[in-house]
Amino acid sequence: MSIRGLTIIGESINDSVPSTRILFDTEDIGGLKELARSQDLKGAAYIDVNVGRRPPEFMARMVREIQSVTAKPLSIDSPDAAIAEAGLKAYDPARAGGQMPILNSISLLRPEMFDLYAIQPFMPILLVSEHVKDGQPAPSGSAEETHAITREIFETLRRRGLRLPAGQCIVDPGIAPIGTDMEGLLKRLLDGMALIHADPELAGIHMSVGLSNFTVMLPSKRADGSPVKSALESAFLTKAMPLGLDMIVGSMARKYEILDASHPALVCLEDCLRLGGFDSIGRIQEFYS
Repeated sequence: MSIRGLTIIGESINDSVPSTRILFDTEDIGGLKELARSQDLKGAAYIDVNVGRRPPEFMARMVREIQSVTAKPLSIDSPDAAIAEAGLKAYDPARAGGQMPILNSISLLRPEMFDLYAIQPFMPILLVSEHVKDGQPAPSGSAEETHAITREIFETLRRRGLRLPAGQCIVDPGIAPIGTDMEGLLKRLLDGMALIHADPELAGIHMSVGLSNFTVMLPSKRADGSPVKSALESAFLTKAMPLGLDMIVGSMARKYEILDASHPALVCLEDCLRLGGFDSIGRIQEFYS
């Protein structure tokens, strides 16, 4: 089931996925192409390509191979400038109906990646959960700081000579695993999104998260076999989409939907936000049991 207004970047061609890593290690190009085709057929709007720490030449090869079997635009996914550059150089907009790729991701820790725009125009994913504080890398510590980092990264973009329209930019405020969030990171995320969404100077930007990170390390099902991850991820979407979330890096195997207020997964999420700390972790355990 698709959700109106939600754009999904198919996540499966990523070195962090064990089954995909095997395909990379064995150079099973046929298997990787099939993975791209499958995500395309299931409705992915973009196909993510993350080759981990492999050489730039491997990223370039993967971009060309994947574009040979899908007309969907790609998300070139690497924090390494050389790997990202190779992917952008290999990308052919004509094979994607003229659509530009996404570059995932740029942050205030690596603003030089904006300069890759001269090689191939792209939609940047701007990671605003981290910045430089007192000369050192630091995570965002509050919703207000997340909002301030968003404004700062847009100012950095302009200082480097890029005046991209807001609608060409995607902000990623970072998402924490709900199963280990004892520090209120999820509340920080949602409150930060609300501030970004309400800022008239940021009107029109897209917001995205890597949704599978929300339920990482949690079992997929309860002991009775009933699925749980999809429900919890849908609960997050139900809370976040009214705050401006309109894109995710997600699984095409999941069933995402907007939940009714009485749905147990949404009730659980609301309880976690209210309780915080160890009580929040206990509430997740209760939901699974």
